[in-house]
Amino acid sequence: MAITFKSRVLSLLLLLPFLAGLASCSDDSLDPDDDDPVERVEARITEVIRYEKNRMTAYNIEYLSKDPSGKPVTLSGTITVGDEIASDKHARGFVLYNHYTIFSEGECPSKGNLDVQKFAVGSGLIVVAPDYYGFGSTADKPQAYCFAGANARASVDALMAARMLLSDKGYRWDKVLFNMGYSQGGQTAIGVLKLMTESYPSIRITHTFAGAGPYDLPETYRWMVSKKESTMPSTVVQSLLTYNLLCSLGVEWSSIFKEPLLSNYEDWFLSKKYGGGTIDRKLGSDNLTDYLTPVALDLGSDVSRTFVSAMQEDNLCQGWTPRKDEQISIIHNLNDDVVPASNAENLVAFFRKCGLPVARSSSEKGVYVQVYDMSIEQKMYNISEPHQMGAVVFLLTVLSKVRATLDIDYWFDMSEIEDVL
Repeated sequence: MAITFKSRVLSLLLLLPFLAGLASCSDDSLDPDDDDPVERVEARITEVIRYEKNRMTAYNIEYLSKDPSGKPVTLSGTITVGDEIASDKHARGFVLYNHYTIFSEGECPSKGNLDVQKFAVGSGLIVVAPDYYGFGSTADKPQAYCFAGANARASVDALMAARMLLSDKGYRWDKVLFNMGYSQGGQTAIGVLKLMTESYPSIRITHTFAGAGPYDLPETYRWMVSKKESTMPSTVVQSLLTYNLLCSLGVEWSSIFKEPLLSNYEDWFLSKKYGGGTIDRKLGSDNLTDYLTPVALDLGSDVSRTFVSAMQEDNLCQGWTPRKDEQISIIHNLNDDVVPASNAENLVAFFRKCGLPVARSSSEKGVYVQVYDMSIEQKMYNISEPHQMGAVVFLLTVLSKVRATLDIDYWFDMSEIEDVL
């Protein structure tokens, strides 16, 4: 569920005009949001960082939220504001950006991982990005990996904090809110949609973009165990670590991990010193049988049933009622070898069951589905990993829809995008 962008996808940006034609301007209100009451929450700006090259300012924040068990906790995140917003204190709206899988502390937004934010500079949008539980102010805790509910709460509370803090500084904004995320971030984006629907009905999301997310987490676990291999094995181990620790499952580590993982999981994963690529190399194999026990890889075992039962609590393909007038784009490479496309298929089936129409374009109300075989694009642009190819299509779809909704020209300099990717 991790993702690393390649500079080779620069040429794919030539497709933006075509994709923009699929996302014609919607009728979302762009009127100033002056009448929208800003909720008072407990939050503060902890650091202001200037990015002169990117012409933007980052406000690192801390805010009161809840941990995965529902107890009060102070979380952290980042608000980024482009210079054109700072000049007149009026923004076109917000992007709530839910980050993909990370493993090291230095990869979280408040530590400077602002690649997506650099794309937004010049669009007139403010980007809010939570670190999630386990990073930033809670770096000493296990990360809430693929905990849809906990990460959605962290994200929504970060948005509430940003709105209050920026309002206090004199900023104003239009009624536009893009909610987006890829991979683990895609799961979080749908979790945000669920939480907003249930608890914040007065705040409307203009468009939710979810790419390659494990929305049906039990299905993802069963798929991984059945395959007994993963091109990103660190994500499999992290899932087991997180759920065993944060759900207090009490499964003995020796029942799950083989050596040398058994003796090193705290250093490799819980220390947050290493990125996913480094951890994968330490694991040394894509074959799960090399570091997970037969019991952990047996779907009929008590251990597997314990994990599946815990993960069922974060299954977003059941148990809630989405609004029928949402705009949602689901993007997934049919050949994804990290998060199976069955996640997208199950989510779309759930939305249909709830009465959401399947839209013909991303500008219509309902669910716009892009789940297809991207192998032609992979070959054309020499991107070997299906999961990464899906991220490219996801990014292009988001950029095109933002442009169409705001009715603006492309705001980024093509020569600078390589630095972002």
